[in-house]
Amino acid sequence: MKKLDHQRLDQVVAAARKAADEREKGYRERALKLYPWICGRCAREFTHANLRELTVHHRDHNHDNNPADGSNWELLCLYCHDNEHQKQIEADRGYTDSRNNESMATHSPFAALKSLLKKDQ
Repeated sequence: MKKLDHQRLDQVVAAARKAADEREKGYRERALKLYPWICGRCAREFTHANLRELTVHHRDHNHDNNPADGSNWELLCLYCHDNEHQKQIEADRGYTDSRNNESMATHSPFAALKSLLKKDQ
């Protein structure tokens, strides 16, 4: 019984991966025809030699929203794409941007360093 369950699960996962790969191939090819091969964040330029490092980012994070005009896409390098998704994960978890003083660290680990150094002298 367990072996059948694992086989069925493996089939479902394989089918989902294949469908995702097919879907990605379609919008990736369209996005690469619509937009210049430049990262929308860091402005790194791409050629055929390194094009595999340029990804299609869905602005609304919905991979099923693929309008023909490409308005939900932007091309991002691997690093900027990972960063964009990390920002989304942190926002979903309620983390705030460290640049707005709400989440600034209040501990100063070297505050007493000067007095400690004077003791040794």
